[in-house]
Amino acid sequence: MARIAVIGAGMGAMAAAARLAVAGHRVTVYERSASFGGALGAVERDGFVFDTGPGLLHLPAVWRDLFIKTGREPLEECVGLVQVDPASRHLLADGTEVSLPNTSRAGIVSALESALGAGAGERWGEFLGRAGDAWNGSRRPLLEEPLRADWQVLARDPYPALRQRRMLRTRQASTVAEVGDWELGDPRLAALFASCALGYGLDPRHAPASAALLPYMEQTFGSWYVEGGLRELARAVYERCLARRVEFSFGSEVTSVVEKDGRAAGVELAGGTVAEADHVVAGVDAAKLVRHELWRDGDVRPQERADGGQLPGRFTVLLALRGARAGSAVHRSVVHSPDARAEAAAVFGGRVADRPTVTVLRPDDPRTRPDEEHEAITVTATVAGHGGPVDWTDKALRERYEEALIDAADAVVGQIRERLLWHETLTPAETGPVHAPALAGEGGRWLRPANSTRLPGLFLVGGRAHPGGGLAHAGMSGALVAGLIVEGADFRGSQ
Repeated sequence: MARIAVIGAGMGAMAAAARLAVAGHRVTVYERSASFGGALGAVERDGFVFDTGPGLLHLPAVWRDLFIKTGREPLEECVGLVQVDPASRHLLADGTEVSLPNTSRAGIVSALESALGAGAGERWGEFLGRAGDAWNGSRRPLLEEPLRADWQVLARDPYPALRQRRMLRTRQASTVAEVGDWELGDPRLAALFASCALGYGLDPRHAPASAALLPYMEQTFGSWYVEGGLRELARAVYERCLARRVEFSFGSEVTSVVEKDGRAAGVELAGGTVAEADHVVAGVDAAKLVRHELWRDGDVRPQERADGGQLPGRFTVLLALRGARAGSAVHRSVVHSPDARAEAAAVFGGRVADRPTVTVLRPDDPRTRPDEEHEAITVTATVAGHGGPVDWTDKALRERYEEALIDAADAVVGQIRERLLWHETLTPAETGPVHAPALAGEGGRWLRPANSTRLPGLFLVGGRAHPGGGLAHAGMSGALVAGLIVEGADFRGSQ
């Protein structure tokens, strides 16, 4: 039985902790805050409950696998999972509206044909077919296996872009924007793809075409809501850890990784206390906790962003409204920016987009509101990160952007200001950056560092490490780290 020190109580870190405890190891999680869950937080006030992180779950199989592998109670016995249908309603820049059903490619094609005209649904269906080929070809090395030493196998984009005659020569789309322009053939379809990429923290102008895996994942495996909010998933994972005798030490800030005989040997806490361990799992920026370089020559190294810029964040407005939720309301609506390219240029250029793409979440869940005569709504937009040219602690800027998001959401909800009891705002200054999922292509620039490091005994988990950001990806990273510790260097990935 080995002693394992886990730094941070985020979802990837807890996923690793639960799996390691089931394997017979003694696991202690050190979390500097007072609670668990990382980005899966919640605001509770006056009977209203709001998620402060992602509001929907995609690829639930990742978390089903965790619960199957760590105990007898399956995920559905621990949380209420509800398929969201329609998966999303889109208000496009030209005024067109389209609702996309959940996990039905035929239904999606039909909806797009009806809303956008003949041929639109067919083109989207063909695009999803190519995205599926990319998924099948890259899923294991990109998501389910430790990042190989010869990670260059992922340097080539797996998306089978169509050959196009462009500028007197044959070319293939290499970015999200080019796939939209050259293959989808309709700016409204292009906006659907671009907004999905942006929501994951990717710049549609530069993100590789392999980002097609993201809408494919959502539309193939579905959009799911956890009753009570996704914070309930964090609670369930935390309770599973406790049931497997994982120990948690809250209010414990790790200041460094202790090294002995050339390997990680524990953690030092603020105040000087040392907790010895045989392995250390870091769900935080481990480079700040060691005294030397963590990566070998030729390893994938961390980058703030593939183009060297600052990571984006999310601006979120939580709205407590009087009045019942309309029976025709859709769980997730997306109000598209009238100028998606200008929006991307602002978000990834350190500026504030005047009219951002806004997502409106209206869960039909009595656990989120005091009674049936009230409604809890969450409004979000991807924005430039905090700490660069944009200062999200600026009160005037926050208030101006609140109004912009409420104006956009009003096109979906109606009479927000007349119904508004109170609201709270969260910006990247409070919630931090958005870590995008790892993607294949473009020479490996969109990959994340491997879960194992140059320092023996130190492993990385969560959005900063392979396979990158996102709730499903965090769960995958936990499985990979547990496998590497339990099975060693011979571990070849989840089965």
